[in-house]
Amino acid sequence: MGKAAYFDLFAGCSGDMILGALLDAGLSLAALERELGKLSLEGYRVTAEKVKRGAVTATRAWVIPDDKVRQPDRSYSDIVDLIAGSKLDDVVKKQARDIFRSLGEVEAKIHGVKLELVHFHEIGAVDSIVDIVGSVSGFALLGIKQFYSSPFPVGGGSVECRHGGLPLPAPATLDLLAQKQAPVISSCHVAMEGKELVTPTGAAIVTTLAKFSRPPLNLEKIGYGAGSRNPDEYPNVMRLWIGEVAGRKGHEGMVLLETNIDDMNPQIYDYVMEKLFAQGALDVWFTHIQMKKNRPAVMLSILASGDAESRLAETIMRETSTLGIRVSPVFRHIAGRDIVEIDSTYGKVKVKVKRFQDEVLSISPEYDECRRIAAEKDIPLRDIYRMIEAEARKIII
Repeated sequence: MGKAAYFDLFAGCSGDMILGALLDAGLSLAALERELGKLSLEGYRVTAEKVKRGAVTATRAWVIPDDKVRQPDRSYSDIVDLIAGSKLDDVVKKQARDIFRSLGEVEAKIHGVKLELVHFHEIGAVDSIVDIVGSVSGFALLGIKQFYSSPFPVGGGSVECRHGGLPLPAPATLDLLAQKQAPVISSCHVAMEGKELVTPTGAAIVTTLAKFSRPPLNLEKIGYGAGSRNPDEYPNVMRLWIGEVAGRKGHEGMVLLETNIDDMNPQIYDYVMEKLFAQGALDVWFTHIQMKKNRPAVMLSILASGDAESRLAETIMRETSTLGIRVSPVFRHIAGRDIVEIDSTYGKVKVKVKRFQDEVLSISPEYDECRRIAAEKDIPLRDIYRMIEAEARKIII
C-alpha cells in the first residue's frame, strides 16, 4: 500500500517547510532537481542547508529566483497547462493539479472571478510552483501514498502582501481550511501571534492530500523542515513522520465503509455496486437489516484500500439516498492468488490457484469457462468442475 506521511504542524506549515522536511527525511536534492527538470520552468534554483531552530536541527529549503529571468503573473490555466505539458508522472501531475485547483477555487471566490481567469500573484510565482510540484514529486520519490495531518495552528495579527495588509490567517488560507473542514487550534506560543503560521501554499498541499487524524505508524523516518524565522520561544519547524501504517505481520490495512439505507429504490443497488467496483472497491455486499420502527433496510458495506476512501464516499453520497457513512480501519489476511491457464481435455481453461506460505491450498476452475464447456458438451457442470480440477492438480502440484 505504500508508505504514509503524517504532517505534524505544531508550529504551522508552508510549502518550503514541507519541501525542507522531505529533504531532511532523506529525499535526495539531486533526485528532486531531476524531477523538477521535467517541468518547463526556468529562472530558479533550489538550495538546502542544515539550520538550527531553537534546540532542533532542521533542513531549510529555498527556491531562489534568478533576477535576470522575468517571471510572468501566471493564471490558473497557465499553471495547469504547464503541469499537463511536463514529463512528470501521472500521479504527480494529478496531485499538483488538485492542489492548484484548491488554491484557484478560493482565490476565485475571494476576488470574484472565474477560476480559469484567476491570477495567483504570490502563489503563482516560481517559488510556489516549485514548492508544490517539488513536494508531490518528493512524496512519490519516497514512496509515500497516504497522508495524514494534525490540526492547523492559527494565530492573529496581519501580514503585508501585494494587495496590502491582510488579517491572519490570510483569507486564502482560512478559506482552504474551511473548504476541507480542517481542524484548527489556537497557537500555543505567544511569539506566534502576529506571524503567518500557515501559508496558502502549505494549507493547499496538506488539505488537498491529507486526512485529519494520526494513524498508528511503524515509524521509519522523521524529517524537520525549517521555517524562515528563528524565534527564541519555540522551534519554528514542521515535522514529517514517515512509515508504514501499523498492522500485524501478514495483514493488509484496509478501510470498511458502511451505511444503512431504508428509502431507496432497490433497482438502484445493482448500479451502485457496479460503480463502486469501478471506483476501486475490493468488495461490496448488502446485508438485510431492521431499522427504527422495524423498517426493513439494507446495510451497504464496501471494503477498500485507504487511498480509495474519498472517491468511494463521494460515489455513495451521489448515487444513494444516505446521509452519512461510517468508516473503520480494518485488517485482513491475504492468501496468494494466481490465475493459471492449463491444457485440459476440453481445451485451454483458466483455474484459480490459492497459495499460502508457498503451499498450494486449493485449485478452483473458473466458473464461466466450466459453464461454457458444460453447455457445449451437455455434461453436468459439477462433473466438468471435478474433471478440470483433477487435471489441474496433476499439472500444478
